[in-house]
Amino acid sequence: MSFELTILGSSAALPTSKRFPTAHLLKAGERFFLIDCGEGTQIRLRQYGINPSRIHHILISHLHGDHVFGLFGLLSSLGMMGRKVPLHLYGPHSLEEFMNSYSRFFGPLPFDLEFKSHAENSDFIFESDKLTIKAIPLKHRIPAFGYLFREKKKPLNIRKEQIEAFGLGMADIVKVKRGEDFVTDSGTVIPNSQLTLPPFHQRSYAYLSDTLFDPQLAEIVKGVDLLFHEATFSDRDKKLAAQTQHSTAAEAATLAKMAGVKKLLIGHFSSRYKEPLLLENEAKEVFENTTGVNDGDIYSIPPERLSGE
Repeated sequence: MSFELTILGSSAALPTSKRFPTAHLLKAGERFFLIDCGEGTQIRLRQYGINPSRIHHILISHLHGDHVFGLFGLLSSLGMMGRKVPLHLYGPHSLEEFMNSYSRFFGPLPFDLEFKSHAENSDFIFESDKLTIKAIPLKHRIPAFGYLFREKKKPLNIRKEQIEAFGLGMADIVKVKRGEDFVTDSGTVIPNSQLTLPPFHQRSYAYLSDTLFDPQLAEIVKGVDLLFHEATFSDRDKKLAAQTQHSTAAEAATLAKMAGVKKLLIGHFSSRYKEPLLLENEAKEVFENTTGVNDGDIYSIPPERLSGE
């Protein structure tokens, strides 16, 4: 199963010639999840060779323009492209009212838009046989949410030579793939680890955009493979970050360090900084494995078997 993130937009509220407003695309297996939809998202999808018709799930963090202004255009284009299958839309409760205004002004879409809101105490908003998505309440000027994507544990792979060696039948194989030991007719217990390959690591991605620095988030995203945390401001503008309820690059890095994540991505850069490398360097002083994202960047998490299992 693939686990690949594409950055479609890395700017904050004011776009630049090189950076569009916020939008990420996560490919998990054969499913595409669009996370936020800033102005120009559908253009970026085209530029990067991604068919927007393959998107069946859109997650909106909050109702500020730089995260939703591209939604109407994308939906309209999907309709003109002949989409008929449902599109699943997730976000704060106010998103439903926002989408109702589309119908009032532009008429109904030719496909079903299935909306699911999440409240402060929300748990999983999406679950399949391979993936879960959890909404994470953030501290911003209006209701806002981050998202945690995590692979489910995969069934174990049996070593083929052991099937013949111990004469495993179909019922035995099912039990072993679930993690059970095998007991021979003579009563000998064959440990599961002897029969199976080491399990795969459960890959994870957390998206935290538009929030005050919140240490409580560290426990929620603890140990994730890839963390995106907004870094709108430099540390020299820390007061402005607090006033607008955003984070600095150093604060994003501090959270990554507290959470023990493997890699930190920062973005949602204010256009006041002509070269966001300044923000990346500030973050690296706190958490070395930090990258400042650019539009078009792709980050893949390869499958990896756990060692010592």
